[in-house]
Amino acid sequence: MGAVPAADRRHIEGGDDRIGDESFPRHRRGLEGTRIPRGGRVSELDPVNVETWSGKDRHDENFPVGSVLIAPRYRDAIHRFYSFARNADDIADSPILTAPDKLFRLGIMENVLLGRAEIGSPSALALRESLARTGVTVRHATDLLLAFRQDATKLRYATIDELYAYCNYSAVPVGRYVLDLHGESHDCYSPSDALCMSLQILNHMQDCAKDLADLDRCYLPQVLLDHFGATVADLRLTAETPALRRVFITLLDRVDRMNHAASELPEILRSHRLRMETSMIHGLAKRLARRLVHNDPGAGRVKLRKKDFVLSALGAAFYLI
Repeated sequence: MGAVPAADRRHIEGGDDRIGDESFPRHRRGLEGTRIPRGGRVSELDPVNVETWSGKDRHDENFPVGSVLIAPRYRDAIHRFYSFARNADDIADSPILTAPDKLFRLGIMENVLLGRAEIGSPSALALRESLARTGVTVRHATDLLLAFRQDATKLRYATIDELYAYCNYSAVPVGRYVLDLHGESHDCYSPSDALCMSLQILNHMQDCAKDLADLDRCYLPQVLLDHFGATVADLRLTAETPALRRVFITLLDRVDRMNHAASELPEILRSHRLRMETSMIHGLAKRLARRLVHNDPGAGRVKLRKKDFVLSALGAAFYLI
């Protein structure tokens, strides 16, 4: 992960307009004194909500999020965590907002999450309330914010290690949160980490052309592109080049190893329902990886099909026993 400047953790300077002057009600505690970045005047920001929901929700994801397989008492907490992550991700991935504006908004979300503010991010407030009830550490959510801050400013990845470091903040915390919510052993962290990193890299490959077109962002490690004679610009073509295909296959080989490491997760979980959920997600990850082996993500987003969900669900049914 690239270091986040200390100033970015407090506020983003760049303008003289401040939220909290006499034009704003005094009850809006938490935004007073916060500077609005250039390009984001007070009139352009709703001080009650800095979120910019894209319209996507958990039903639009590749994999189940707090599905009916999860025990009912945990679903609301998982949905709140997802909503927080979705809203932060939408800020980081906005093709309209500037990098300083993104950092500003993510900072407000963190302030609300940590109790330093009461308004500005409804999803952060909802998650804060949930964490207080469940006793799960806030660390998983703040780790996600580190990844989204990086997304706001970092457009290229030089090495595979850089990509893995990013995944340790953008994906790993999700699995660990679910495990902690269920009271599972930390021995489950390692296979969960592997599964979450697999899912993240698969998603990067699915969206590689769109990320470059919309955000000028590329997660494919430059070292792999250089090794096979590919370039970032190849992602702008209508079809993948042979060199780019070799980059994809190399990453998919690593994903296969991650999925293999993750295979023990359903076996060691105590919760039977969580065993089914993780088994289904694991099955979908393997099926999406196979689809990416045989399909070009540059020609269009490679998606899972209904058949993949049915077969993965049947595999998860084994854990009903």
